[in-house]
Amino acid sequence: MGRTQLAAAQNGTVTTEMERVATRENRDSEFVRQQVADGQAVIPANRHHDALDPMIIGREFATKVNANIGNSETTSDRETELEKLHTAVHYGADTVMDLSTGTDLDEIREMHIEHSPVPIGTVPLYEAVKRAESPGDITTDLLLEVIEKQAEQGVDYMTIHAGILAEHLPLTEGRTTGIVSRGGSIMAKWMEENGEQNPLFQVYDEICEIFAEHDVTFSLGDSLRPGSLADACDEAQYAELDTLGELTRRAWEKDVQVMVEGPGHIPMHKVAENVERQQEVCDGAPFYVLGPLVTDIAPGYDHITSAIGAAMAAQAGAAMLCYVTPKEHLGLPDEEDVRDGLAAYRIAAHAGDIGNERPGARDWDDALSEARYAFDWREQFRLALDPDRARDSHDQTLPEDNYKEARFCSMCGVEFCSMRIDQDARAAGEMAALETDTKTDLDASPAAAVNLPPVGTHEGAASELFGAGSDDGPADGVEKGNGIDETEAELELTTETGAESDG
Repeated sequence: MGRTQLAAAQNGTVTTEMERVATRENRDSEFVRQQVADGQAVIPANRHHDALDPMIIGREFATKVNANIGNSETTSDRETELEKLHTAVHYGADTVMDLSTGTDLDEIREMHIEHSPVPIGTVPLYEAVKRAESPGDITTDLLLEVIEKQAEQGVDYMTIHAGILAEHLPLTEGRTTGIVSRGGSIMAKWMEENGEQNPLFQVYDEICEIFAEHDVTFSLGDSLRPGSLADACDEAQYAELDTLGELTRRAWEKDVQVMVEGPGHIPMHKVAENVERQQEVCDGAPFYVLGPLVTDIAPGYDHITSAIGAAMAAQAGAAMLCYVTPKEHLGLPDEEDVRDGLAAYRIAAHAGDIGNERPGARDWDDALSEARYAFDWREQFRLALDPDRARDSHDQTLPEDNYKEARFCSMCGVEFCSMRIDQDARAAGEMAALETDTKTDLDASPAAAVNLPPVGTHEGAASELFGAGSDDGPADGVEKGNGIDETEAELELTTETGAESDG
């Protein structure tokens, strides 16, 4: 079998990718190596993905956020798909999943891999369905052929729906919303039509061999995740989770990295329990959560209902969050939906890191608070998670440049601005002065890169951004771009995304 990050780590080798991750996370490279060796973290880094700037997913590191993109039968072309990738990276996605189900699948996938600085994930089952006449006609040979081709193209991680078994299907009969995973429903239909066990489960060892050869990471799909609070934590969900734990250990035996997906719709008081259960059953393999949505009553606002659960999951130990947009359950998101979804999930991830007291995670917050108290509006905008949104909100009522120096905003006005009143009282000696001589130095912060204001550009060119890639990873000292060139800021976007999609 070929070299993998897991095999290298277990042999005591600190790879170039591990060194790069250590720099980005502000952690010791030996700690990174040990976490990967123990299966507690993954570095999705297919050796054919030359444009990649390596990153790490694990509960001991900064919480990451994934964005789903992809075309459908009726929407999007290659150029639009590249714009989707650029937009997702611009708004802070740490990984991107291509869930395309339309045309030009190979060309779009190759284009993403060529241009993406972040790991690319896929669901190979979708392509297999496209190539077969119907889900029931899928063969194990076709599945392996598609998986191997995508691995050779450079896909960094794949959602594999190997955990849903024939014996699990009767457990879903009493559900309110049945099987909501796209891949899970396809596998269930296949098993019902063919009267056989899940073909992905049957050829799991062969998939492991392909993944080991190209260093592809498993994202074990949660085919039976609940699609409503009524179905949360039921027997079907937990039966599949037990199987995912077994599959995790089998992959590790083949030197293949693993993360595990879950759990969909979960009430607030069950979120931490779900994370803890996954960590126990799967021996600490990174948990990649979809949602979790903590209430079902808010169509049009599910980026909020899910971000609440996502923040709780992050604090409980989830390693990566899959964003949800306001259009979830309703329709195909546009660019503004993607922007809102990523903002909500970056907030959730950052809040989780603060709750877990990650070193330096709060420094960004403190720096912005200092700028706010000083009425340094331009610095507030610069430090905002979404600088354009912050500036636009301020300028809707006070657009002139002189208001960038004002000691008030339109919410309270001059007379009722609490911080202006506070400052004047302290200056007059009516209140004790604040100790404001020291300022938060973000350049010296121990925070991971994702817990600092976004910097850099993303122009989609591997040679310009990350050096000439190699099997050993990107050139030393190259920083990740977390935005796009100014000229690309108004790109149009439509995507397929959400907790009901795989990934």
